[in-house]
Amino acid sequence: MTRDFRFGVNMVVPDSRAAWVEKCRKVEDLGYDVLSVADHLGMATPFPSLVLAGEATSHVKLNTFVLNAPFYNPVLLARDVTGTDQFTDGRLELGLGAGYVKAEFEAAGMPFPSAGERVDHLERTILELKRRYADPEHKPSPVRPQGPPLLLGGRGDRVLGLAVEHADIIGFTATAKTPDGAPIAAGTLADVDERVAFVRAKLGERASEVEFNLLCQFVKVTNDRAAGLAELEQLVPGGMSAEEIGELPIALVGTPAQIADQIRGHRERFGFTYFTILEMFFEEFAPVLEHLR
Repeated sequence: MTRDFRFGVNMVVPDSRAAWVEKCRKVEDLGYDVLSVADHLGMATPFPSLVLAGEATSHVKLNTFVLNAPFYNPVLLARDVTGTDQFTDGRLELGLGAGYVKAEFEAAGMPFPSAGERVDHLERTILELKRRYADPEHKPSPVRPQGPPLLLGGRGDRVLGLAVEHADIIGFTATAKTPDGAPIAAGTLADVDERVAFVRAKLGERASEVEFNLLCQFVKVTNDRAAGLAELEQLVPGGMSAEEIGELPIALVGTPAQIADQIRGHRERFGFTYFTILEMFFEEFAPVLEHLR
C-alpha cells in the first residue's frame, strides 16, 4: 500500500509574537501538514514556539526538527515533551538527533563530546523518555500512552540503527559522510541510495510502519528548470554538475507539476513520503501541494 504524502515547514526565524502567529497560520492555511521548529542557537526556541503555534492553528502537527539531544537532561526533557504534548492537544511530534555543530556546544559553554558519546546520550534519552511515558507517576502525562510520535534524524549507522529500533519516523539527511564536527555537505545519489538500503535491510517487518522523512534544502519554482539548476550549481560545493544536482531529492527545481513528478519519483525510489521544506521556501513551494493531494 502506498503511503500518502505529508509536507512540513521547518521554521527557523525568531519573530515577535504577532509575526510568529501570522506565519504559523499561513503555514496551515497553505495546506501544510506539519509545522516544525529547528534547534539551533539564534533560531526560534522549540517548545515555547510550538505551544504558541498550537494556539494559533487548529490541526497542523507540531514537530521539533530536531532537538540536539546532548543539550538536554533526559528527565527534564521528558517534562517539557509531555507538557507541550498536553498544551497542543496531542499534536506534538518529537524529533531528536545527536547534534553535530561543534560551535554551538562551544557557545553554550559545553564540551563537544565524540560522535559515539553523543549517540550514547541520544540512546539514553530515548530510553528515559519511554520509561517516563510508561510511568503513571510521571506528570504531565503524554496524550498517547506511548508518547508523541518519535522522529529520529541522522546519517550514521548507529543513529539510523536507533531509528530502526525506536522511531515512528526516520529523518534522512541526504548528506555526505564528513569528519565529525566538519560542515555538512550534500551527498550524491549513491549516498542516498546506500543509506536508504541500509535502513530498509534492518527494518524487516517494521518497514510498513515507519515513515521516511527528508529535509529539502533547496526549492526553485520556475518555468526554466535548466536555469534553476545552473543557479543551484553555483551554491553546492563539491563540483557536482547541474544534471547531478537535479537528481538529488534535496533539490526541488522546476514548475509545480515538474516538482510534483520529482517527489513522486522519490517516493517510488526511496520511500520518502514526508518532505520538510525550509521556511524560506514554504510560500514558493505551496503551489506544488495541489498537485500531490
